[in-house]
Amino acid sequence: MGSETETVVTVEGIPFPAEITAAEGKPPAAAAAAALLSLVGTGITDIEIHFLQIKYNAIGVYLPTTDDLLLARLHAFRGKSADELLGDETFFQALVDAPVPKLLRVVVIKEIKGAQYGVQLESAVRDRLVAADKFDEEEEEALEQVAEFFQSKYFRPGSVVTFRFFPGAAAEITFATEGKGDARVAVENENVAAMIQKWYLGGASAVSPTTVWSLAERFAALLSPA
Repeated sequence: MGSETETVVTVEGIPFPAEITAAEGKPPAAAAAAALLSLVGTGITDIEIHFLQIKYNAIGVYLPTTDDLLLARLHAFRGKSADELLGDETFFQALVDAPVPKLLRVVVIKEIKGAQYGVQLESAVRDRLVAADKFDEEEEEALEQVAEFFQSKYFRPGSVVTFRFFPGAAAEITFATEGKGDARVAVENENVAAMIQKWYLGGASAVSPTTVWSLAERFAALLSPA
């Protein structure tokens, strides 16, 4: 699905830099946002229609792989194989819970209306919040704000949605498409921000199985005993 050079990993012809910083667009309170983040997982979202695979988005997941806080959270998984990590929901929950900056880059392959993406995200996040008994008026308001942000967008091929997650500062979503300036929305509700992470990083329940498999492979190598 992808190829790799020293500085770029290509997914479905879309380049993802091997390293990136989360400094751009950071909230003032996010002092740790300038950390260097490494590409730890890639994948796609797709659907099969009449035996045809329709690919919608390419995904890159960035984390600070040398951060002591991240490594401490994942210490219990040292020595596990990719298959073992893939089947362990506590591993993916540990990734979501790790108090480190994270960045998800979603690049559009097949054009759709932003409203379609927004409704899909809103529904998936709401279901997860309800299941975890963390859904209240504040979460509903934050979710509606996110859905409204995407309502007027059009996802042309090459458009980029960036999710930045900051420890203690919830998240920020950026949308960029050719010919227009970046649009941004803050996600100030931490429960909603965490469930957006779970939508992409949540193991068996995640929106992109290829991405979580890629994460399992990478962390099996990173956590391999010396």
